[in-house]
Amino acid sequence: MASLALTSPPGVKIPSYLASSSSSLFSRSSISFSTTQSRSLISFSGAAKCNLPKALNVGNGNARVPIMNETTIPKFFDSSRLEKSVSRTNTKLKLFSGTANPALSQEIAWYMGLELGKVSIKRFADGEIYVQLKESVRGCDVFLVQPTCTPTNENLMELLIMVDACRRASAKKVTAVIPYFGYARADRKTQGRESIAAKLVANLITEAGADRVLACDLHSGQSMGYFDIPVDHVYCQPVILDYLASKSISSEDLVVVSPDVGGVARARAFAKKLSDAPLAIVDKRRHGHNVAEVMNLIGDVKGKVAVMVDDMIDTAGTIVKGAALLHEEGAREVYACCTHAVFSPPAIERLSSGLLQEVIVTNTLPVAENNYFPQLTILSVANLLGETIWRVHDDSSVSSIFL
Repeated sequence: MASLALTSPPGVKIPSYLASSSSSLFSRSSISFSTTQSRSLISFSGAAKCNLPKALNVGNGNARVPIMNETTIPKFFDSSRLEKSVSRTNTKLKLFSGTANPALSQEIAWYMGLELGKVSIKRFADGEIYVQLKESVRGCDVFLVQPTCTPTNENLMELLIMVDACRRASAKKVTAVIPYFGYARADRKTQGRESIAAKLVANLITEAGADRVLACDLHSGQSMGYFDIPVDHVYCQPVILDYLASKSISSEDLVVVSPDVGGVARARAFAKKLSDAPLAIVDKRRHGHNVAEVMNLIGDVKGKVAVMVDDMIDTAGTIVKGAALLHEEGAREVYACCTHAVFSPPAIERLSSGLLQEVIVTNTLPVAENNYFPQLTILSVANLLGETIWRVHDDSSVSSIFL
């Protein structure tokens, strides 16, 4: 994976198209596959179809969807900014990266045709964080890319200090781009005397001086209401859906599975895009944090290809126990799809145990090379984030990307 200094992994050369501005990753399509056989293949509407000239190998045996620049936005990304002929060399838009996921930040910058802003981020001997912007942001629309992933508190504090630095440097607007919003699972009280940490973190970001938040696949939609500033919610489903469509699985063999009752709405929306596939639900009883026990399966998966859909994989207890149950119930293959690859121990051991045909995640969080395993596939969401940033900057519609 690329670093902030644009170095590539051993044996992997950064393709020339990443530095060009003539390629296009997405084309608008209402995707449908036809066959002379009696059974139809997966089809879904209103999603993005990837045009991949070449796969970028990340060393784990699977292809990672590459990101490419584009100066001519395809119809899939039609927006009012095309009519306004906004220049992508607009010096009033500044993009800065924290230290949590510099590779994703660089891919976003490639897509947007911009250079990442220069910033100095250091740690003092006692652990305190120091941030200094190395270029002027006076009167600029500033976007700070920083997921609050492990180490969660370090990255959250770094984001807050970056926001404060931009505010004190007279930035016109400051948007916190948070691909993964930590503490999102602490969004309600399930027992007495518990905190609602998601609301607390929202308050911290707001009080630090952020004018807007851009987040990917929040654990629950209600978290948007915890902010007293606008929140743009980016759904990463199109990237995963398009990858699944490229596998040409028969629609009659497909079933979408929610790993718990709380994820039914997410799984139902996912199934609707996959030829309105049938839905199954795993009834899960949790006895403690990060401890799950599968109790029952609602729905039929016998002889089917089961696609489990969740917003994140943490310790993988839910996904793996659900996969075991699906195999017991006669599922032919089991795929796991999620946006956020948290991968807390012992997730890697569980996911690579052989129960899952493939684990499909996105790069909202950095995945360390020592956490790669043969079944892992990483898809990039940099194009979605880059396009959303442009639309926010141009005061164009964001929701139309996903309609």
